[in-house]
Amino acid sequence: MPIEKSKFIWMNGEMVGWDEANVHVLTHGLHYGSGVFEGIRAYQTPNGPAVFRLNDHVNRLFESAHIFMIDIPFSTETITEAIKAIVRENNLEECYIRPIVYLGYGEMGLNPLTCKADVSVAAWKWGTYLGEDGVTKGIRLKVSSWVRHNPNSLPPAAKGTGMYMNSSLAKVEAVKAGYDEAILLSPQGYVSECTGENVFVVRKGRVFTPPTSAGALEGITQSTVSALAQELGYKVEVENILRSDLYTAQEIFVCGTAAEVTPAVSVDDRMVGDGKPGVFTKAIQAAYYAAVHGENDRHPEWLDYVG
Repeated sequence: MPIEKSKFIWMNGEMVGWDEANVHVLTHGLHYGSGVFEGIRAYQTPNGPAVFRLNDHVNRLFESAHIFMIDIPFSTETITEAIKAIVRENNLEECYIRPIVYLGYGEMGLNPLTCKADVSVAAWKWGTYLGEDGVTKGIRLKVSSWVRHNPNSLPPAAKGTGMYMNSSLAKVEAVKAGYDEAILLSPQGYVSECTGENVFVVRKGRVFTPPTSAGALEGITQSTVSALAQELGYKVEVENILRSDLYTAQEIFVCGTAAEVTPAVSVDDRMVGDGKPGVFTKAIQAAYYAAVHGENDRHPEWLDYVG
């Protein structure tokens, strides 16, 4: 999906023009994937644009950097304000926001300890990642031949830029085979996650999502869904899920900041339920969109107004 240009990008404390937000070709992060990032969304609400779960995303950005021993040269408060400012200065009512921390120009080689970190925040209008038809009618999933990296090879708790080559390989394989998205399994054979989304499975009246020990990111949208499910009277269980459990599920949906809540209607050409978004999925979708648009007053702490 092409990016729709905004006017400004925040770079190292300054607003610069979209087309002037450049980095050197010898930037360390370009060569070695040495960076961390977040995906965040802002939504229109009755009280104006609000960033959804901003503090949680900023905290995870700093945790990811800490895991990779990258020192962010700004405080959490500065990054939080930069994110709100980029939405405000670009006059965006609803948008996707990408904060990224990457090791910059000045040092080359695999030892990154002397590299200085640069920080940027961009925002642009972006529809749901897996398409409007995917949200309403559901997507087709394929279990990838590529395996999620072992937690002792790369840390799944961090959103590291270079780590997403694993996801890209799986995504390309799925799309070229005619599917919408891929599911990766852990090295032990359990369901891990999609290329950029957490997975939820409804089976025998119970709701499951994979644990972080299977290589799944501890998703912020995942935790949102779990909280909303409890309010709807459902308990979400964090357990290992087998590939065969996907084939016998009554409902499956994937969720993430970019994809929001998107139902799946088949896995490896096996129909999920009746091949349509299920009752639980529809209920969660409705609750999620109410929450992000400020129509659910149970969680005011989830919304940070741009002002």
